[in-house]
Amino acid sequence: MKIVKNYLYNVGYNILTLITPLVTVPYISRVLGPTGVGINATTNSVITYFLLAGTVGITIYGNREIAIIRDNIEKRSKTFWEIEFLQLITISLAYVAFLLFLYFQSDLKIYFFYQSFYIIAGALDISWFFMGLEDFKKTVLRNMLIKLLSLIAIFTLVKTKNDVGVYILILSISQLLGNMTLWTYLPRLVNKPQFRQLKVFSHLKASLLLFVPQVATTIYLALNKTMLWKLDSVSASGFYDYSDKLVKLVLAIVTSTGTVMLPHIANLYAKKEIKQVKGYLYTSFDFVLSVSIPMSFGIAALATTLAPWFFGEQFSLVNHLLMIEAPVIILIGLSNVIGQQFLLPTKKMGTYTKSVVLGAVTNIIVNVPLILVMGVQGAMVATLLSEMVVTTYQLIKVRKILKMKQLFKNLMKYSASGIFMFIIVYRLNINMKISTVSLIEQIIVGILCYVGVLLILQPDILKKINFLKK
Repeated sequence: MKIVKNYLYNVGYNILTLITPLVTVPYISRVLGPTGVGINATTNSVITYFLLAGTVGITIYGNREIAIIRDNIEKRSKTFWEIEFLQLITISLAYVAFLLFLYFQSDLKIYFFYQSFYIIAGALDISWFFMGLEDFKKTVLRNMLIKLLSLIAIFTLVKTKNDVGVYILILSISQLLGNMTLWTYLPRLVNKPQFRQLKVFSHLKASLLLFVPQVATTIYLALNKTMLWKLDSVSASGFYDYSDKLVKLVLAIVTSTGTVMLPHIANLYAKKEIKQVKGYLYTSFDFVLSVSIPMSFGIAALATTLAPWFFGEQFSLVNHLLMIEAPVIILIGLSNVIGQQFLLPTKKMGTYTKSVVLGAVTNIIVNVPLILVMGVQGAMVATLLSEMVVTTYQLIKVRKILKMKQLFKNLMKYSASGIFMFIIVYRLNINMKISTVSLIEQIIVGILCYVGVLLILQPDILKKINFLKK
């Protein structure tokens, strides 16, 4: 039950991180327009590179290392301070690099500066520590107040197209304040640092091994927006960003299992309980299939009228982007299980790194020609192809360790239920006049259709749900 609770808390944490920009989307898209939204998306994508360079893989590495020694407060304290001081040093170097970039930058200079508070926030981000302890409650509850305050600030202060800078500043400052609140819990969880005993740079090599796949992942997540800015327009970057935001909100529910299970499996692997590791993996894979398939079909079914209704008529192009990107929910869900819940905690870094590097290379190769020919839709196709490469490679590499039949045992049942749901909801979506009420009705009908067919087909997940109830 602890895993289930942590999963629910982590879903809350991930959704909370996305909820501020997403809840305000219908308002912001109409106030700032495609250009304003594009400026935020473009400048944020560039800042992501500096933030990534500053964290050098510490987020995942710290999570795993704390999970392994979490029951020993002396080791836990020493490891925490070593990793955090390393993070402070690397983030500081990244910020100096950003200032040099800003000095030579002439376009969108003030917006880049406002975004830079995300880099500073990264230096104070210790969420990896609490994830390693499998304590997800604190990260959710402490950030909730900050996010709510930022929502109020956006609706109060962002009034015209000239308030793009204000909008960016509210988002970046709220991230900084949210990270700072977690520090109030530290005195009860770690001892004061013994500076003479700390070996800060002893963690650098191991974290850099995780940095490589993180760089590769960021390339085909952030590079698309940057390339759209340069090859198409800043508005195209905004279209891509809004489609991606909606998909990422859904993905937060799917991929939260990875963040929750990584420390748990790392702890089991350290105790050499391999049978239990595989058991959890099969269950998690089946769960992700059961959730990601209906979400992917659901987004595609609602996309035709959802995008212009939610974002405004100026963003009507997003409906096509959502339909192209929808399968990414399934692909990232599966690669998250194999990568985050098996390859990383069991220290199979080579396979994990190669998979995401292959995805990044695929993205770079196909991105430019697809954007030049298809515009923003080409960038979305490139994203889909990249994720297909990552997931396929990981499955090929683990086929001798894990039983493929066991992993995909219920795939056809979930797919049949999802296709039936898609047909019904899509017809409703194109025939009903879009409104909040009709959208809720379509979602409810979709859930009933999917669950109804599952009850007939009886996949294994239903037996596990009954077991949890008992």
